[in-house]
Amino acid sequence: MLPIILSFLAAAALALFLTPLVRTYAIAHRLVDDPAIEPQRRAHDRPIPLLGGLAVWLTIVIIIFSVLLLNQSYIVGPYLKSKFIIGIILASAVLMAGGYLDDRYHLRPRSSVWFPILAVLIIIASGIGINFITRPWGGVMRLDGWKIELLRYRDLPYYFNVGADILTFCWLMGMMYTTKLLDGLDGLTSGIAAIGAITLSALSLTAIVHQPDTALLAAIVAGAFLGFLRYNWFPASIFLGEGGSLLAGFMLGVLAIAAGGKIAATILVVAIPVFDVFWVIARRIFWEHKSIAAADRQHLHFRLLDIGLTPRQTVLFFWSVSAVWGTLALVLQTRGKFFAFIILSFISIIFAYLVVKLQNRRLSPR
Repeated sequence: MLPIILSFLAAAALALFLTPLVRTYAIAHRLVDDPAIEPQRRAHDRPIPLLGGLAVWLTIVIIIFSVLLLNQSYIVGPYLKSKFIIGIILASAVLMAGGYLDDRYHLRPRSSVWFPILAVLIIIASGIGINFITRPWGGVMRLDGWKIELLRYRDLPYYFNVGADILTFCWLMGMMYTTKLLDGLDGLTSGIAAIGAITLSALSLTAIVHQPDTALLAAIVAGAFLGFLRYNWFPASIFLGEGGSLLAGFMLGVLAIAAGGKIAATILVVAIPVFDVFWVIARRIFWEHKSIAAADRQHLHFRLLDIGLTPRQTVLFFWSVSAVWGTLALVLQTRGKFFAFIILSFISIIFAYLVVKLQNRRLSPR
C-alpha cells in the first residue's frame, strides 16, 4: 500500500513542477487556444496555452520508470506485464506526437484520427485486450476463441483475436473521443480522469480483485492529472490540448482492461459524458445531417451554462456524479453494476430532456 501512496504523491508533485515548464514552452511557441477560432466551442475570452497533456504524460512516464528502477515487482505483475507497460508508453507517445501536431497546425479530424487509431493498434499488438465479458446474470462470455494467425516470428505465432481485438478497438476509441469531446470547460476532463483513475486504483486493491500492480499504475495516472488540475481549474492557465484530452480516455480505457475487465465500473464513472457524446453524434448525423466534428454548443456542459450554471458549478456537477457512481462501482457486483447502469441511463435521459427544455425556454425570444 505504501508504494502506491508514494507513487501517487510523487506523480502529483512532479505534475505540479512540470506543468509551468510546459506552459512556458507553449507560450513561447504560440501553442495556444485562441477563442477567436470557433468561438461557439470556447468558454474562455483570451488565448490559453495548450499542450498541458504533455506535462501529464511526462509525469506518468517518469514515475513509471522511477518505480521500475526502484523495484520492478511493484508495477510489473501477473496482470500488468512488461510488454503491457511498453505498449502503454509507446501508444501514449503516439497520442502526444499527434496532439502536438494538432495543437500547432490544427489538423483536420480525418487526419488527426490516425494517431489514436495507431495508438490502439499498438495496445492490441502488445497483448492488452478484452478477452471476456462477465454476464450480469452469471458466467463469463469468452471473446478470444476466434483467432486468425497473422504471422510467425521465431516460431512464435501472432494472432488477430477477432472478437476481443475489435471490442478493444471500439472501447479505447470510444473512451478517447468521449474525453476529447468532454474537454470544453476548465478542469472538467482532467478531474474526471483523476476520479476514474482513483476509482480503478481503489477497485484493484479490494480483496476480490487484489491487483496491486494495476492499482499502482492507476494511482500514478490519478496523481498526474490531479497535479495538473492545479493549473487547469477555473480560471485555467493551461489546457490539456488534443493529446492530453485523448490521453485521459486512453489511460482510463487501458486501466479498465488491465484491472481484470473493469469496464462496467469505468462506464459508471464516465456515464454522463458517454451518453452526451452518443446523443450529440446521433443528433448531428440523423437529425442535422452534418459532420460529427461540426462546432456547436449542444454538449451537456454548454447547455448547463446556458440555463444559468457557472463554469465552476457545471464542472462540480460532473465531478460529483462521477464520484458518486464511481463509489457505487466499488461496492456493487456485476449484476448490481448492470442495474445501476440501467437506472443511470433513465436518469440521464430525463435530466437531459429537462435541461434542453430549460435551455430552449431561456434562449427563446420573448
